[in-house]
Amino acid sequence: MTQKKRKNEKSFWHQIRFKYKLSFFNENTLEEVWSFRISRLSAFLILGIFAFFLVTITSLIIITTPIRNYLPGYLDVEIRRDIVGNALRADSLERVIAIQSLYLNNVSAILSGTMEIDSIRSIDSLAYANANYDIPRSAAEEEFVQNFEEEERYNLTVLNPNQPPADVTFFFKPANGIISSPFDLKDNHYGIDLVTAPKESVLCVLDGTVVYTGYDIAYGNVIQVQHRNGFLSIYKHNELLLKRVGDNVVAGEVIAMVGNTGEVTTGPHLHFELWFRGTPVNPEDYIVF
Repeated sequence: MTQKKRKNEKSFWHQIRFKYKLSFFNENTLEEVWSFRISRLSAFLILGIFAFFLVTITSLIIITTPIRNYLPGYLDVEIRRDIVGNALRADSLERVIAIQSLYLNNVSAILSGTMEIDSIRSIDSLAYANANYDIPRSAAEEEFVQNFEEEERYNLTVLNPNQPPADVTFFFKPANGIISSPFDLKDNHYGIDLVTAPKESVLCVLDGTVVYTGYDIAYGNVIQVQHRNGFLSIYKHNELLLKRVGDNVVAGEVIAMVGNTGEVTTGPHLHFELWFRGTPVNPEDYIVF
């Protein structure tokens, strides 16, 4: 049994190593033009080496050339981020063009006298005027207001109509981080810089309405929220904006993600500003960071 098995093995190796002659003849003269000898084992080895080189060259071409971007699931994260950034910039440019077009049309209508007086408020599409803002007061409320004004008539703080309220509400912290640059009016730094982790959630500090979203060359992706008590909060250098103009947001809601966009930045951080009736105030006076 063992001898038969050895004989079969020798026969198998003999067959695959046996060389065959392949000849090429001239059809007219029947003269042998070219010939070579090859075995089955050599043919398998040549085909295997050729297939290996073919797969290697194809892989190198796909990896080292932009062809890889057309493969499903192979698009680089940076390219995706650039695509999203370009889409946001294009959206911001379209919005700016629409606002400028509306402004020029309104100016033209005002100069030509074709615009009604009541419609002038709609020149700025971002402005919001509530006709029912002044709520009628009762007799008791009128008496209380008169008494309060009489008592406070010599208080110097009432001379400033834009005096920010001291403790009328609770502010949420916009992001978890460390203050790297404080509020400084002398240096024209109207907010604070919070150094935090990239793509950290940016929270709205108060209930309000989103009045601006767009891309600024210096400050990157910017979002502004108008609050009912006269405050305006501004969030700059965001990686991604999650809200649109006109969206109503509540305190503590995620509105953006911390990033490093814009030219005036040295790393991932949030530049946060708090304004009260057109005047910048120090956020540290209202929020514990």
